[in-house]
Amino acid sequence: MAGGLVGLLDDIAALAKLAAASIDDVGAAAGRASIKAAGVVVDDTAVTPAYVQGLAANRELPIIRKIALGSLRNKLLIILPAALLLSAIAPVIIEIILMFGGCFLAYEGAHKIIHALRHDDHDHDEPAVVSGAEAESRVVSGAVRTDFILSAEIMVIALKEVIEEPVISRGVILAVVGVLITVIVYGVVALIVKMDDVGLRLAERPSPSSKRVGRTLVTGMPKLLTGLSVVGTAAMLWVGGHILIVGADELGWTGPYHLVHELEKLVHDVSGIGGVLSWLVNTAASALVGLVVGSLIVGIVMILPIGKTKPQQSH
Repeated sequence: MAGGLVGLLDDIAALAKLAAASIDDVGAAAGRASIKAAGVVVDDTAVTPAYVQGLAANRELPIIRKIALGSLRNKLLIILPAALLLSAIAPVIIEIILMFGGCFLAYEGAHKIIHALRHDDHDHDEPAVVSGAEAESRVVSGAVRTDFILSAEIMVIALKEVIEEPVISRGVILAVVGVLITVIVYGVVALIVKMDDVGLRLAERPSPSSKRVGRTLVTGMPKLLTGLSVVGTAAMLWVGGHILIVGADELGWTGPYHLVHELEKLVHDVSGIGGVLSWLVNTAASALVGLVVGSLIVGIVMILPIGKTKPQQSH
């Protein structure tokens, strides 16, 4: 009897160790997948604050909360089941979808650069909300629709990293990634949009140091948003180009991938910094591919009817 009990306890201990290892594996895989989605995440974080521009201060956080919940629904209730189904019955479709996603990221990055150079990017010049619950509802709906595209990119990029995992593990990892990234993005967005309010309150205090910190926060937020936008644009070109290079290799066009690999090898053996130089070469090559492909798509879109029908806004 005692021997049976000891055996049972051993089995329980083994199962506990296996479960702990599985949790560690899920955490590690979720971390890798989240890092791969960095380009979309940074851009999402930079763009989202524009949706609450012009809102009363007491409506900013409720609106962000609604958008965040909509983003979670997008990821967990629509995109996740569809991604798992496709990965189970037709994995090659995931690669094709990812390639389209890479083209979209490259297009978005190139579009921002081109319009910034032309000084004609006025997408966010006007306040997101003028007044009223109906207007707020339209903003939330529009933001959630835009989020769907970005969320799909995030989830498909993450799925590609864990496509070899069993289907249940795959689903758990993607759910963790979806929740983690949503919390991070909208948590940071909430901090960003409230930082100027914090700065104003500090600036009103009698302490000189508080006033100084408050003024720094108020004047620094526009610069932070601009910096985030620049980083997001660069990250979109890098991630988009990298997706296209790797995806083309896996679909049979190996030339670009091997060219980048050969360029990496030229600097890999440099003493002390070979690894860093290799990463920089890969990143620069990926960003260049993203910029070229994105610029071509921008040019095509501009000559199509859909590129000419944007209504002109009065200012």
